[in-house]
Amino acid sequence: MRRAFFLFFLSCAAGLAHIGSPDVFHEGSAGPYRMLVTVRPPAAVPGVAEIEIRSASPGVREVRIVPLPLTGAGAKFTPTPDVARRSQADPQFFTGSLWMMSAGSWQVRVKAEGPEGSGEMSVPVPTLPRTTQDMQFTLGLVLFALMLVLGMGIVSIIGAGAREGQLEPGQSPSERHIRRSRVLMGATAGLVLLALVLGNEWWKLEAGAYARFIYKPLQLAPSLEPDGHLVLRLNDPGWLRSRGIDDLIPDHGHLMHLFVLRIPEMDRIFHLHPQQIEAGVFEHRLPAIPAGRYQLFADIVHASGLPETLTAEIDLPAIPGQPLTGDDSSGEGAGISRTDFSQATNSAVLPDGGRLVWERESEPLRTKRPTWFRFRVEDSDGRPAQDLELYMGMPGHAAFVRTDRSVFAHVHPSGSVPMAALSIVDPHAGHNMHTASRPSTISFPYGFPQPGDYRIFVQVKRAGRVQTGAFDARVTP
Repeated sequence: MRRAFFLFFLSCAAGLAHIGSPDVFHEGSAGPYRMLVTVRPPAAVPGVAEIEIRSASPGVREVRIVPLPLTGAGAKFTPTPDVARRSQADPQFFTGSLWMMSAGSWQVRVKAEGPEGSGEMSVPVPTLPRTTQDMQFTLGLVLFALMLVLGMGIVSIIGAGAREGQLEPGQSPSERHIRRSRVLMGATAGLVLLALVLGNEWWKLEAGAYARFIYKPLQLAPSLEPDGHLVLRLNDPGWLRSRGIDDLIPDHGHLMHLFVLRIPEMDRIFHLHPQQIEAGVFEHRLPAIPAGRYQLFADIVHASGLPETLTAEIDLPAIPGQPLTGDDSSGEGAGISRTDFSQATNSAVLPDGGRLVWERESEPLRTKRPTWFRFRVEDSDGRPAQDLELYMGMPGHAAFVRTDRSVFAHVHPSGSVPMAALSIVDPHAGHNMHTASRPSTISFPYGFPQPGDYRIFVQVKRAGRVQTGAFDARVTP
């Protein structure tokens, strides 16, 4: 009961697994209905997740939502779903709230009803307790006043009982009764004070227990070997006992996606895929890299479907390295100190002479607003590119990075959900990506969690070569 009272006052505001970018975005199909689902997980667990659903298919009559564990026996027993509220202003927009009762990997199951029947889709959601919040001042003031009233009431009742409880009606208390009343009132006041002190200590213990429950990401310790190998060691600072460093599963064919970003200018980025040589230890022979300080963002997915992004910084000398091979890639952009983020950057020249063009809307970018980021790929003659290929099973990849690196999100055309987590609820999740035609325009659904200046790296594969374009954006509250 005490724990429930404590958790009730915890924050339910904004780590996904992605650093500083907790909201989940996924575009998929619930049977015949195409939908973009946004899930804003609670910051404290148990807590309430906010759900937003936009149907791209007209005629959807009703949308129901329900939370379930992503894996285990609990994923097989569906409780009664809640009916999402339809917007009065937009009949294709639905909202709802769901309780997430424990930390770890969850899913939001969405069921749509319409003229073409019914359909379901599941969106994996990591629920990570990230913070606590102080009690509201006015509420604390009210509770403190009630505590004083109750304390004084208990002392007064004990005193009155000792002084007058055994007297006949109309009889005045004697000096002996008054002295006994005062002694008992003093003893009762001491007991009340002791109860308050012990209660405060209990509160601190509960707060400490929850502080240990707050999400602690795996730690990443990088080191550079003399032969140019980058070694990455994963360390568990302790969080859930169910999390390990030996339970990783491939995402897009790789156990780790490593983004190496030169800082503070953010002018060079490498997308690499280290190999695991033992549990919790990865290595990669670096390609040619200029000297500088680099921030590392390492994406991994656990067997439970829980994604994590690990971060570290490292100083690297100039490395001659080897040419990029396989799925490894690199990209360049202007240094952010020479960039005016108030001016829109709508195009990026690719190494082969082609261009990436951001089909940007005229409205300013706002926080907490799901947006389709559409990019058109042109060849060197300015015509829509006809030679696009899938890059690790996707038409493209994008990395959204705030200039202070407090936000990093690796996003695909299907959203921010890792394909490895999505495949747990839908083994054929990547099938459409492999068979669909590949037009020259690629879209990424995403919403910025914080205002500020961002750099967006967009990667596409043309004629067997991965190419990267860099774009800049300013986001307002």
